[in-house]
Amino acid sequence: MSAPSPTANPTGTGPEAEARPEAGIHPEGGAHAEPGTEGATGVRRAPLVLRNRAFGAVWLGQVLAQAAVRMFQVGVSWWIVSRAVRDAPGLASGLFMAACTLPAVALAPVVAAAVARFAHRSVLRTAAALAGAASAALALWAHGGGPPLAAVYAAALALATCQAFFDPCLTTSVPELVDDADIETATGFELSTQSLAGLGGALLGALTVDRAGVAGLAAGCAAAYLGAALLITSARFRTASTAPDPATAPTPERRTLRRILGELPYVRRILICFTAANLFTTAVFVVIPLYTRSVLHGGGGTVALLEASLGAGALIGAFTGTLVPGRPTVAGACCLGLMAVALALPGLVAHRPVVAGCLAVAGWCAGAVSVRFVALFQRLVPAADKPGFFAVMQAVLGASLPVASLLFGAAGDLLSPRTLCLVQGAGLVPAVCALALLGPGTPPPPTAAAAGGER
Repeated sequence: MSAPSPTANPTGTGPEAEARPEAGIHPEGGAHAEPGTEGATGVRRAPLVLRNRAFGAVWLGQVLAQAAVRMFQVGVSWWIVSRAVRDAPGLASGLFMAACTLPAVALAPVVAAAVARFAHRSVLRTAAALAGAASAALALWAHGGGPPLAAVYAAALALATCQAFFDPCLTTSVPELVDDADIETATGFELSTQSLAGLGGALLGALTVDRAGVAGLAAGCAAAYLGAALLITSARFRTASTAPDPATAPTPERRTLRRILGELPYVRRILICFTAANLFTTAVFVVIPLYTRSVLHGGGGTVALLEASLGAGALIGAFTGTLVPGRPTVAGACCLGLMAVALALPGLVAHRPVVAGCLAVAGWCAGAVSVRFVALFQRLVPAADKPGFFAVMQAVLGASLPVASLLFGAAGDLLSPRTLCLVQGAGLVPAVCALALLGPGTPPPPTAAAAGGER
């Protein structure tokens, strides 16, 4: 559903999507003015990150942590393809990207239990500190000589595991940092920060490897993670009471995912379409370094340009996706169709500006699609079912990342990168057709559980 982020929350539709849909995106894709940006006199207030020091510190910690993990992923992918592996660089980079994405899927139940049980500041601080320690250990090893590929894979698993705890806990902790009227604004900051941090990290990753090697890359990640841990430690979290009053707010029944999706066949079909599409869209993270080395004959600067084009397009799409007209399924089919063309065109035209432009278009399509379908699921899924639905949806859509990385990585050693681009575009066509043939969905009638389930 969203190619430009291989980390946790690849779709932009994780638990953050629970935050007050009535004050966020309207059914037709419009948006309210963000609460908390204007006072009673109509005078605009300072941005939330400036007037709320606790949220500002955690927000800056988020920037550092998410930029670090993206910088590590892009930098090591380029290091594997350009220097470390000569015989089968495609498979090696595919295995690396699978290691970077697997923990968020495999550990979803463990993460949910930890976030529910422990203080959120402790989880965030511990995850950032452990990631910093793992990065520092790799930096010391690499400084003493070229680190073995197995050590880099182990570091990738460690960082991805820490990030799998960090991202959902960060979203869950928003009500402990801001007032109720600022929740939507805080959520908007968080979502946009993910794109900005990913863009900055992707821009620096390959350039850092070219200039300072894996040792410099890991040292930079360690500094960013440890800085994030210190910022989170300095922030003051409020104590949130999650226990409802039995006399006024009875606890709604928690239903299984099978039952939730069984009552929402329209949503289930959409998820199937995007899970299939993600097998081809997310392969771009493996294809970019292979294409740069074999077709464009470029270096780290070229990888940075292509990754930045993809991230910038996704960021613009996240802000402008609500402006795409038409029903979500029709708009989504059109965006996926345009994305198929953008991903396939570099297989026919191998010029650096053309490829960068195509990736920017593909990123815009991914960002716009994510926004439209977040709004759609907010309307169709009952409030009481949203926590379980969005958590599992993230895991289901994210499960395609390691599979796509392995398949396209192995194929990259047998086929040219230009052929892989054509395969990506052709692979999206069935998903486009299936999505276009879906009729308009209708929200389920309100139920008692739905009425009382919003936290």
